[in-house]
Amino acid sequence: MRAAAGPVLSLRHLLILLTAIGLLPLALLGVWTIHGAGLYLEQEQERMMIGHARALSSAVDAELDATVAALSGIAKSPQLAGGDLRGFHETASRLARPDWLGVVLSDADGRPLFRTMAPYGAAAARIADPGSLRQAMEQRRPMAGHVSRGQGGRAAVPVRVPVTGPDGQPWVLTAVVQPDRFLDVIARQKIPADSVIAVMDGGGALVARSRDQERTVVHAPSDSLQALMRSGGPEGVGPTTTLEGDGVISAYTTSPRYGWRVAVGAPSAGFGVGFLERFAVYLLGAWVVLSGCIALASWLSGRIVRRIEGVQAGATALGSARAVRVAPSRIREIRAMGQALEAAAERRAAQEQERSRLLASLEVALAQARQAGQAKDAFLAMLGHELRNPLSPILTALDLMDLRDEPGSQRERAIMRRQVTHLRRLVDDLLDVSRIASGKLAIDARPLDLAETVRHAVAALPAEHITLEAPDEVWVVGDETRLAQVLGNLLSNAVRFGSSDTRVTLAAADGQARLFVSDNGAGMDPELLARVFEPFYQAPQPLARRTGGLGLGLAIVREIVELHGGRVAAFSAGPGAGSRFEVVLPLGARQAPGAPDGAAQEGQGRRVLLVDDNEDAAAAGALLLRHLGHAVRVAHSAAEARALALAESPEVAILDIGLPDMDGHALAAALRADLGAAGSRDVLRLVALTGYGQQADVARALAAGFDVHLTKPATIEALRGAVAAAPGS
Repeated sequence: MRAAAGPVLSLRHLLILLTAIGLLPLALLGVWTIHGAGLYLEQEQERMMIGHARALSSAVDAELDATVAALSGIAKSPQLAGGDLRGFHETASRLARPDWLGVVLSDADGRPLFRTMAPYGAAAARIADPGSLRQAMEQRRPMAGHVSRGQGGRAAVPVRVPVTGPDGQPWVLTAVVQPDRFLDVIARQKIPADSVIAVMDGGGALVARSRDQERTVVHAPSDSLQALMRSGGPEGVGPTTTLEGDGVISAYTTSPRYGWRVAVGAPSAGFGVGFLERFAVYLLGAWVVLSGCIALASWLSGRIVRRIEGVQAGATALGSARAVRVAPSRIREIRAMGQALEAAAERRAAQEQERSRLLASLEVALAQARQAGQAKDAFLAMLGHELRNPLSPILTALDLMDLRDEPGSQRERAIMRRQVTHLRRLVDDLLDVSRIASGKLAIDARPLDLAETVRHAVAALPAEHITLEAPDEVWVVGDETRLAQVLGNLLSNAVRFGSSDTRVTLAAADGQARLFVSDNGAGMDPELLARVFEPFYQAPQPLARRTGGLGLGLAIVREIVELHGGRVAAFSAGPGAGSRFEVVLPLGARQAPGAPDGAAQEGQGRRVLLVDDNEDAAAAGALLLRHLGHAVRVAHSAAEARALALAESPEVAILDIGLPDMDGHALAAALRADLGAAGSRDVLRLVALTGYGQQADVARALAAGFDVHLTKPATIEALRGAVAAAPGS
């Protein structure tokens, strides 16, 4: 049974959960209602605070308007119209309001013509807030300036009114108003002690504040209030912190005439209190109702659980293949489950009998399949051995005739070599596809120069017209033998399908080595392209095809390339348009050149013991080795080989594995034991030459003490290298 995702609940808990889910919509509706009421209350409180701020702003505007009106009245003095500035100085001094520090008359350039704070004709003083004076002069409308401290250290606000001089000059009349006038406006509000009111000029400086007026005047309000006013537009509401560090909800508004701002702050603890109280009462009621529902659900679930336990016992009996008896229940669904369990128990008994019979048949079939697989592997191994044994002397005889360079049989030798090579490839493909099917195909990966491998593979086909383009070196990590097999299979495929112009291109780019094999042969249609790498799949055979095949070469190519972490693809424009194969392998690090080995020179003759029970193979091999300059003794059994070894002390022993009296592995150990110290790897080189060429055969030969393993039929180059190498290498 598949495990359920998430927590597992009992029936009691499930019923309680269903009860809670049933109450959930009502609970959410109640929360939404209370939340809406709380929001409405908060909005009302915010509206009240905005209204209070607006009322205070209107009162501040009224005070500024009164100052502007008083200045306008003074400006109507006949002394100003007649150009009597001294007399106008006296009139302005007399008519100035008590909360003014004085009156200043400035000309169009902003220079004071007189100040009532000093006698007429006194030296001009510095102009406070020249920006508002310039605005009043340019815009010709009343202007309330920025609060600042004068030379005497007293804070004041300039209220400016544009006037006209006796000759029509644009002048400005300024009343220097003390902030206490606006503090009186705040004092009339009778605000609670934990609230705060602030009046700010157009630049944001404090003009009047309900708390700590003397210390805060002309200074900026708290950072949080400044941030709120910057982000809130002409008016707004939000949480702030006072200069004293108290948390408040502040509402502010901006005067449209003078640009001054009034802010009202109330303690934040007063907001939302009603919502929290109502929410607490609602939660208490919801908890009482939920507790009653849970108690009822628990009582009902107890009755249902007892009935289900009877069904559970029946299910347990069914799983144990025992008789199932479920007590009747008045719950219709549980009664139906009990009846279904009893019927299932009867069917289970019948199915168990049938299952036992089928399992017995399946075990017999599996045993037969295993025996067939083992027999197939043994057959393929024996087939490879028996086919390679006669091929070995044939290939050796051809090598001898090539070495003697007999011109009369040159054409016949070429025909025979092509057919032997083709037969050898068929045997190798059969064994390789068997390894692929059983997952035993392995590679011996190491750094190698792919460009050198490609050059050798192309050079091995001198009779074919092949064009090679390759850089000096392209390093990958792979099995040189298997990669040479990949290129050999691709070239063989091109030749078999009528290519007369085969091109091999190797390149390296973007961390990958790309090998292309293109031909002008039969080409492929889309159906063939889709299945060309499947084992045993072959295209319809063209008349130009030179040799047959089993349809295994390209399947082996794909398996080898994928074992190297690469990929292979086939392309063709259609029948008759040729084919192109692309092999992509990851690049590897370049291998540092090694020190020269201790191999003997090829021309140096060696004492060689050749052991093979196939007399034709032994005779042909001996002739070939003697032609290469070696002294050869031949034995056809293990006993004869041991006697010759003791008498001749050979430097190299080439042993067949399948001997009549002792296998080659045991003979290798016996030779080393017979020769004693002289039989060490530094003196005697052992070469296995056998028709068994699977990976396990190679590993077993090396473990038995052989220095190298050659699979029949061995090429003359492989035989020459195995014999010429120094002992122990």
